[in-house]
Amino acid sequence: MSTSAYQMIFQKAALAAALAAVVMATGCASGGKPVAAPVVAAVADNPQVLLLGEVHDNAEGHKLRYELLRRRVEAGWRPAIVMEQFDRENQDALTQAQKGCLDAQCVIRVVGGPRWDWQLYYPVIQLALTYQLPLVAANLSRADASRVVRDGVRATFDPKSIQDYHLDQPLPADIRSAQQQEIVVGHCNMLPEMMVGGMVDAQVARDIWMAKIVREQRPRDVVLIAGNGHVRKDIGVARWINQTAPTLTVRSIGFIENGDNGGRYDSVQTVAPQQRSDPCKQVKAK
Repeated sequence: MSTSAYQMIFQKAALAAALAAVVMATGCASGGKPVAAPVVAAVADNPQVLLLGEVHDNAEGHKLRYELLRRRVEAGWRPAIVMEQFDRENQDALTQAQKGCLDAQCVIRVVGGPRWDWQLYYPVIQLALTYQLPLVAANLSRADASRVVRDGVRATFDPKSIQDYHLDQPLPADIRSAQQQEIVVGHCNMLPEMMVGGMVDAQVARDIWMAKIVREQRPRDVVLIAGNGHVRKDIGVARWINQTAPTLTVRSIGFIENGDNGGRYDSVQTVAPQQRSDPCKQVKAK
């Protein structure tokens, strides 16, 4: 995007900032039941890396997670915020937007893609702008994910990363097995077998990229905003973060629609299931 295009967006954002603030305030205050604030540790007890999960469309989970993060930041914590929702090759545009935008809606217009319900992420982005916390893009683009599906988990990594994360060796059996199960179930047990391996590789590549980008923010503390599958400590980002030395203090919190932790997270926040149609119904009808 050209400099003049950025300036035009930023100018429009300045005019819209006051209205957006009002919309944000009324949106948080209206509708639904009040959300109980989670207990938050003192700033001194914040981990070096805090992994905060989500069910992507669960609005209650987003509110709970935002409140947890807001309370920590208002108490003085100043982490970088790494987000799955931004593709990593858009980091330059995201950095420019954060410098020039007056509100989160402007950042979303400049950098937000079509895959996400961005209003669910507005509060976190606005928090980053208000407290000047770096926003960091962490996801694979569709093009990169396609490369991985075609060419294997190493396809997007440089030689040093391949060595650091032992990608010149087969993936650990427990990671491949568990990721395969998640992907098959997540696609209503209807995914052609020939596609499963490549999709596992893509999911693992996302986790490793997030782990790599989290480590690159050090010595600053880091929060990762990502799906529950990514913040799992057994097979997700947490597993890969400490693949390379030195070891970091990592804590993962799942925001889940049932109470089953199963060792996947250090702790969980249970949220009411989001009202949605059966995602498998249409697939099975074909």
